[in-house]
Amino acid sequence: MTFRADLHEKARRLKRRVVFAEGTDDRVREAARKLESSGVAEVEVLDEKKPPHFNDAVDLLRRRKPNRFPDDASARKAMDHPAMIASAYVALGLADAAVAGATCPTADVVRAGLSLVGPAPGIKTVSSAFYMVFESRVLTFSDAGVVPDPSEEELAEIARAACRDRRRIVGDEPIVAFLSYSTHGSAAGPRVDKVRAALDIFRKAEPDVLADGELQGDAALVPEVAATKAPGSPIGGRANVLIFPDLDSGNIAYKLVQRLAGAGAIGPILQGLDKPVADLSRGATAEDIFDVAAVAILQSD
Repeated sequence: MTFRADLHEKARRLKRRVVFAEGTDDRVREAARKLESSGVAEVEVLDEKKPPHFNDAVDLLRRRKPNRFPDDASARKAMDHPAMIASAYVALGLADAAVAGATCPTADVVRAGLSLVGPAPGIKTVSSAFYMVFESRVLTFSDAGVVPDPSEEELAEIARAACRDRRRIVGDEPIVAFLSYSTHGSAAGPRVDKVRAALDIFRKAEPDVLADGELQGDAALVPEVAATKAPGSPIGGRANVLIFPDLDSGNIAYKLVQRLAGAGAIGPILQGLDKPVADLSRGATAEDIFDVAAVAILQSD
């Protein structure tokens, strides 16, 4: 069974309900029909009409963000955004996962998720990952879509969130590489120091997870290179979670791997929220949307 087929089957077994924010989009409607017809999920598709639970969503927003929304008028205006109402459905327990972003930028989806759902316990940083699918393995690339220049604390949180989701989505144990242009002191500089500090923070928070850094990409992924460049590395060139030092490198890397190596790219997958609110690329196909919805279902487990 391929990774995608396994992903869909695991989502199907959970019997979850998904709400789509942008029901006027043809791609979203096609993905929603496929989810229901294949039995992967029950689906609610929001359109331009006020949904039945709109007032409940307004009340929730005012309770969660009283300073930003001191009256019904301001909360109602904010709740007109489709990502906001879809996130409210998840927060209110009316859906297990929300999917948005087909027609709006990632920042809008992240803002909606933080406003209505909030971060997961122990996590302050919402980030994203792409699951890069090859014939023989799946790699997590993070962060590739949200945090432009993460601090060492944020890098550690990105790695923790990526590990949490990898267990649920891929089903194996994370092996984490904090990437850099340096391997174990082969170069120096503030950006290398940041990656080393992030690893230290991560190890204190997740002592049972195999992790190493700073590592160049080849030392993270190729055992023979790791034996030369990073002898004694606890991950030994077997990383399956790659933590990029900034958004430039993460975003560029996933697109190069997708376009030149022909890897499948499932994402962006928002991580670090208490309940799943999924983001979409505005260039997503119906098949991409279907896959992201399946991942969001697994995040609800």
